[in-house]
Amino acid sequence: VQLQASGGGLVQAGGSLRLSCTASGRTLSRYAVGWFRQTPGKQRELAAGITAGATTSYADSVRGRFTISRDNAKNTWYLQMNSLKPEDTAVYYCAATTKYSTIVVAAAHLYNYWGQGTQVTVSS
Repeated sequence: VQLQASGGGLVQAGGSLRLSCTASGRTLSRYAVGWFRQTPGKQRELAAGITAGATTSYADSVRGRFTISRDNAKNTWYLQMNSLKPEDTAVYYCAATTKYSTIVVAAAHLYNYWGQGTQVTVSS
């Protein structure tokens, strides 16, 4: 299974970006997926997740600004990021877990498929 993330880049504070993650090799529509982010020296943290039934969960720091969604027909999920702040600067990783379907789990070690990471940089 491969996850291909795209959509990162450089944006000014207050701007928007949309990340996409497409899976190949296995249909992931029955499983929970999400977006993690990581900055140097810090642990990878869950920014947003979505269950197979499209229930969403967000970190407090992004709630109200980020929206996660999925298109099962395309085996793809998205992260729409609005009102971006400099503190959102990080490498963003898409991930999927085949261990959970109906809940979003925050622990990175519970996800068994990972994308390659895409850099998001927000300038002040």
